[in-house]
Amino acid sequence: MTGEPARVRQMWHLLEPLHAVLYYAPEAFEEAAALGYGTEERWTSYFAWRAAPLGAVDAPEVVRTFHSFAPAMVDRYVPAVWAAAGPDAVLVARLRAVDRSYRALFGDRVEGPQFAEAAALARRAAEAAGDGQVPHGMGHANSALPWPDAPHLTLWHAATLLREHRGDGHIAALAGAGLDPVESLVSFAAVGAARPEVFASRGWGEEEWGAARRRLQERGLLAADGTATEAGRELRAKVELRTDEEAAAPWRALGEEGRERLVELLGEPWLEVIGSGMLPGENTLGIGKA
Repeated sequence: MTGEPARVRQMWHLLEPLHAVLYYAPEAFEEAAALGYGTEERWTSYFAWRAAPLGAVDAPEVVRTFHSFAPAMVDRYVPAVWAAAGPDAVLVARLRAVDRSYRALFGDRVEGPQFAEAAALARRAAEAAGDGQVPHGMGHANSALPWPDAPHLTLWHAATLLREHRGDGHIAALAGAGLDPVESLVSFAAVGAARPEVFASRGWGEEEWGAARRRLQERGLLAADGTATEAGRELRAKVELRTDEEAAAPWRALGEEGRERLVELLGEPWLEVIGSGMLPGENTLGIGKA
């Protein structure tokens, strides 16, 4: 891939790990425990951290906006998470979790000029996503939150807004391709984005996964062994291209010089997050493989 789509995807790959520390950092689990959440698994805090910008929503709303999770899995956590702590308290705690996590990862550099410059550039890009927000989507919900004052928290908030804006566009692209949530995962696994076992984290049972495979086979998108046919690969490529196109406006607004400078500034923090080992090496986003 070349041109603008490649540059847009590069920015997602750089910013996604900076966002995802919230779901894996030890400091985030400590903050979740302080709210009253169990931390023997990550899903309780994951649903609370990520859904809080939507308010005290019910399970169907989370199913709709998160898209890839099986309804039965969401039902196990939502709305129960709001009984332990309301969304306002969760939002305060998640910024505290990011602050502590970033300071543990990057030390005093979070107070330095490079983080301040990166935060300013990322915020410019994120604010340019506003006109293209999907109503009631995750990007829209995060854009309604106040910007943090500290540069490293501004950077995290910008990364979050941009990834959720991209995610909303991705859901629209999947719907345009006629792929329901479980078919979206099956078709992504079929092009080698990650092993099917990795996608089991989204809670779909073997029967649901198998039924989706059969539907995709009937459409000529999957071979008998579960790998994508040429038509299946073409369809997924179109989905990813449309996703990149829907996510491009913030980076056009920032300009090539600003984007390249942000790439330069994010390189070292990105390497440190990846090198920390806290993030899974194989993930449902296909970063690093697809």
